[in-house]
Amino acid sequence: MKLRNKMVLANFLFFILPFMIIGFFVVDQYRQSALDKATEQTKGTIERVKTRAEEMLDVVIAASSRLMLDSDLETIVTTRYQNTFDVVDAYREYEKFRSYYTDFNPEISRIKLYVDNPTLLNNWEFLPIDEETKKSFWFEKAQEQSGLIGWYYFQDVTRNRNSMLSLVRGVYFPSTKTFGVQVMDVNTNLLDSMLRQENTETLLADANGVIVASNRASLIGRKIEVTHLGPKAASLTPGTYDMTVDGHKSKVLVDEFMPDKSFTGLRIMTVSPIESIVREANHISRTGLQIISVAAVLALILIYLICTMLTKRLLNFSRQISRVSMGNFNVALEVDGNDEIGQITRQFNQMVANIRELMEEVKRSHEQTNELERKQSEIRLKMLASQINPHFLYNALESIRMKAHLKGEKEISQAVKMLGKLMRKNLEIKGQEISLKDEIEIVRCYLEIQKFRHDSRLEYDIEIEPGAERVLLLPLLIQPLVENSVIHGLERHFGGGKVAVRAHLEDGGLTVTVEDNGIGFSPEKLEAVRQSLAEQEAERIGLNNIQQRLRLTYGSRSELRIESNMQGTNVSFWIPLKEGIAHVQSADRR
Repeated sequence: MKLRNKMVLANFLFFILPFMIIGFFVVDQYRQSALDKATEQTKGTIERVKTRAEEMLDVVIAASSRLMLDSDLETIVTTRYQNTFDVVDAYREYEKFRSYYTDFNPEISRIKLYVDNPTLLNNWEFLPIDEETKKSFWFEKAQEQSGLIGWYYFQDVTRNRNSMLSLVRGVYFPSTKTFGVQVMDVNTNLLDSMLRQENTETLLADANGVIVASNRASLIGRKIEVTHLGPKAASLTPGTYDMTVDGHKSKVLVDEFMPDKSFTGLRIMTVSPIESIVREANHISRTGLQIISVAAVLALILIYLICTMLTKRLLNFSRQISRVSMGNFNVALEVDGNDEIGQITRQFNQMVANIRELMEEVKRSHEQTNELERKQSEIRLKMLASQINPHFLYNALESIRMKAHLKGEKEISQAVKMLGKLMRKNLEIKGQEISLKDEIEIVRCYLEIQKFRHDSRLEYDIEIEPGAERVLLLPLLIQPLVENSVIHGLERHFGGGKVAVRAHLEDGGLTVTVEDNGIGFSPEKLEAVRQSLAEQEAERIGLNNIQQRLRLTYGSRSELRIESNMQGTNVSFWIPLKEGIAHVQSADRR
């Protein structure tokens, strides 16, 4: 998998996906919270309906209790009348049903009293009990629960849509052993008006499941099982249920309450479609999900673009590294940022530049080494060309020296000896470094020969600091300087002169000085010589050759230093000591 895809996948799994899961969870919890809140509100509705219904029914119950104690009423219903006129007169004198109750208690729609007295007339207030009435369920319940109240809906010729609930109460008159049933029709318009104030579908049903009041008028007078609630709703006990009503998932809350002095209660039901409950929550949920989805898509696109940009920069970086690995050190990355990749890019460019400089330095070092080897080879060739069979000359000079010595010519013998020794030393030189002691020995032989030539016109002095004899240096560095002093400085001087060679240790190296008191250089000549040395020309064995050999072997610090004032010349150079030699010299000094 590519790095870009890994980064995108990691960001999706550890950032976007958890964000979406949390968002979905929050939205779901909000929806559930709205549902729970609506359920609590519905419970509050039921409690409010229950309280108000109980208050209304308490008025009816109180009226019923007062009638139970009404002696005038007892007299009317227990009297055995002889004729119709007596009944009518008695009814006319008793007006408490209207004046005391129905007129002042709007909760009561009608009051009726069913009495087992065949002498009474049916005026829809006092009704004699017939066979049909005795067989009715509400009458039988009233007989069984004498003195207690039952709440029922039942068909009656006096009933209308304004009164769908009746108080049913058995009454017993012990003085005449007469039994009756008190029926009070409740003004359910008040109940309907109360229920219509609620937002959710709410209904009130009697003990038989007949809906006696509702804020949905089409349900009044029907049994619960034949309504849109279905048969299952009729058997529900108090509690909260999830049901499908009219094809919609709904919350159905059921509760019951038992009015005072009653043997039957009333059932309260509320139906709240879940869709209406969570409509606002669903709207917020949809909006939230849309926002989450858009944010997730935008985040994914942004992460993809960022990862693409990073991987593109890294890929470019990888291609440049590949070029460097193939040997191309002339590459340079463009720095396009101050982040970690930008820092690595700058460091990479600096590293490549350092490698390139190092390679250039190594190349220059190889060129210097090759140049030094070429110069050494050139010196050896020129020395061989100038020696003209040195073995023959050395043997011939040794024969001449022996004959001069036998004839008593000691000076000639000594000069020839020095010349032979000089040639032998030259033969021993192989191009490698030699000790200062061997180099000084060559110088001494050369000076002795020149002293033989010039007699008293030439003097020389050699001063070597103790411990410096074992310092290694390139061969023929000092002798050419001494030769220049003798040939160019003293031979042209009428009175001759003196050559001094000094070597001493300082600054971690060896300083060698060749000084003469000859004719010296004019300022112009001195400047020309210095210029020649600076231009690194080496057409012959001499100062230029020594200069280049010193520079190639020991560095620019070892270059020749020439000083002259028309009364002599001073030529010096300095070479560093090798580490092993330096330790030896320190030990010798101690």
